[in-house]
Amino acid sequence: MLKRAVSSILIGVLMGAMLTGCGSLSKGQTPKESSAEETEIQVFIAASLNTVMTELAEKYNEEHPEVKITYNADSSGTLLTQIQEGYECDIFFSASSKQMDQLEAAGLMEEGTRADVLNNQVVVVTLKDSGTKVTGLEDIDRAESFALAGGNVPAGKYTRQALVNLGVLVEAEDVSAITAEQVSEALGGLEISEQDNVSKVLSAVAEASCEVGTVYYSDICGYEDQLKILETVSYDLTGNVIYPVARVVNDEADAAQKAAADDFMKFILSDEAKDVFDSYFFDTEVE
Repeated sequence: MLKRAVSSILIGVLMGAMLTGCGSLSKGQTPKESSAEETEIQVFIAASLNTVMTELAEKYNEEHPEVKITYNADSSGTLLTQIQEGYECDIFFSASSKQMDQLEAAGLMEEGTRADVLNNQVVVVTLKDSGTKVTGLEDIDRAESFALAGGNVPAGKYTRQALVNLGVLVEAEDVSAITAEQVSEALGGLEISEQDNVSKVLSAVAEASCEVGTVYYSDICGYEDQLKILETVSYDLTGNVIYPVARVVNDEADAAQKAAADDFMKFILSDEAKDVFDSYFFDTEVE
């Protein structure tokens, strides 16, 4: 299998990254000396994990400066498609169990490595000074415009499922297949701005391109002074918003790369990482 470069949102995370969480986190420490073999691992992460995972890579590199962690951040559906198409990947961290189930069914997951790490929650947001009349999903048709992630994006799927459970959308065998046009029609012709991932939904609301949008609760981290949560959508409407992680079958990886990927996986599941996830508003209590 030939290596294929992922060029869209690759982030080479090296020593000295300056991002911190919404809590009080240390930074700027000098990486320790290491005699281990230098290597690079490819980690595919849901867009909503971008900032917190950069923080985790910084912390990991304090002890393991020999490991270069390259992130590809996008919607979980897009990432799954890239893996299926042969993009080199060592770890997949999804914002939905659906894509992880599909990865496993395709035989692309290293057996026994899957773990549910986080829970999140869908929220309806607007700018604090937007003056919107919307109070939540039940009256979201009162908005002028609605930023919504696509159906293959977990946040978009969860929103569609909530609208189905509210009786706004007609029940579908696969809610991911419900189009933005169908959502608009069900909401009385409401202008829908469909986005490729949840980060773009957040930007659309933060930049006032759309009056309201649905993102994750964790996405509000860093935007507390700018955005207002109109509704925290209950799990009764969306189902649990589970983030699973797993090692991906990578026949191109050598022994050093596989060992580094295994070790970084252990770090993601560690108590130290849990504290960082908590600081970015993720729920680490997963049943």
